[in-house]
Amino acid sequence: MSHTNISLLSQILALVNRNIFEKTVKNHESDKHSKGINTWTHLVSMIFMQLSGSESIRDVATGILSATGNLNHLGIKRAPSKSSISYLNKNRDSKVFEDLYFKLLENSNSSLTSTRMYAKKIKNQIFIMDSTIIPLSLSLFDWAKFRTSKGAIKLHAVLDYDSGLPSYACISEGKSTM
Repeated sequence: MSHTNISLLSQILALVNRNIFEKTVKNHESDKHSKGINTWTHLVSMIFMQLSGSESIRDVATGILSATGNLNHLGIKRAPSKSSISYLNKNRDSKVFEDLYFKLLENSNSSLTSTRMYAKKIKNQIFIMDSTIIPLSLSLFDWAKFRTSKGAIKLHAVLDYDSGLPSYACISEGKSTM
């Protein structure tokens, strides 16, 4: 199957094991009083926010609404309103998403077997270092000068090759070379 016509968001959502998701939602009863916006729609909204670089709940609601014809491939029936997203962010226990993360990580660890085999051949622990610029609004973060009209910070991270998880992270000024 070609992924050229499938959005990045739907490709990422396809990586979420729906059986694990449903069991986690059931354990937390997070859809018990959902009033039409279930946990899946909430998760899709939050992932959309991250991928699109949205800066407000209005951006999220408008962005998902603009994809109205394409919501089926995301597994949602209707786009949530900004007040619904705001309400859910305030009232839905985030523990459901925390547990989902760790269960999905545990499930994906079996796919890291070949990576672990390679790392064991080397007989040393392997770490990967990387850094990325995180843009910030200068009007909100005047201390984060990066360029004349842009603000930013830099996130430096060290990942454990064996687990794929960060083992160290440090935030510095956007201009730093650390």
